[in-house]
Amino acid sequence: MGWKHISLTCVRYPEDDLVGKILAYSSVTPIFIVVAFVTLIFFKRDVHTIFYFLGILLNESCNSILKMVIAESRPIGAIGHSLYGEYGMPSSHAQFMCFFAMYFTLFLWIRIHSLSFGNMDMIWRTIATLIAQCVAVIVCISRVYLEYHTPSQVAWGAIIGTLTGSCWFAIVQLLLTPLFPDIVCNRIGEFLMLRDCTLIPNILWFEYTSLKSEAKTRLRKIR
Repeated sequence: MGWKHISLTCVRYPEDDLVGKILAYSSVTPIFIVVAFVTLIFFKRDVHTIFYFLGILLNESCNSILKMVIAESRPIGAIGHSLYGEYGMPSSHAQFMCFFAMYFTLFLWIRIHSLSFGNMDMIWRTIATLIAQCVAVIVCISRVYLEYHTPSQVAWGAIIGTLTGSCWFAIVQLLLTPLFPDIVCNRIGEFLMLRDCTLIPNILWFEYTSLKSEAKTRLRKIR
């Protein structure tokens, strides 16, 4: 059976294999997450989002170091090994996605403040958590199915990503968050227009009501 490329990427999947094609597309999820972070940081300037992304970058650096130290090859005959010749332990995709999913889960249930922790609030947090965790699992499965990694390489990547995600969340929550007001209020923070949304319960509702109120005020001045 031949292998096909996904356009603009180096990800391959078995030709005429629908499952492989779906898993191959899921395998590029980290790219979309990185693009989403860069976009959010550029337009929102939220300091917590910046530190979340910084944790992702540190997690990737940790993965690169571990690969060089452990120096375990990818599976024999794997497309990734024949193309790049880089090591496979631990899986960077698994580590990336599990870091993201673990941090995201802790963020939803610990970080986000809610004035009314009711049924609807529980439902949307649960749904969002399940989606993040399921996507992480699917990406992990794709790395084995597409023969880029062995099951142990993916398993260790998932374990390390979960641990680093938990640790980084604890560092941000307990050590860095108290520094956020100082970061946004210093000269560099003001120049970059950084924002600290930690104490705002619902940032979407806050932005909506603030913009609506400001628009009404400006409209009255025009009239």
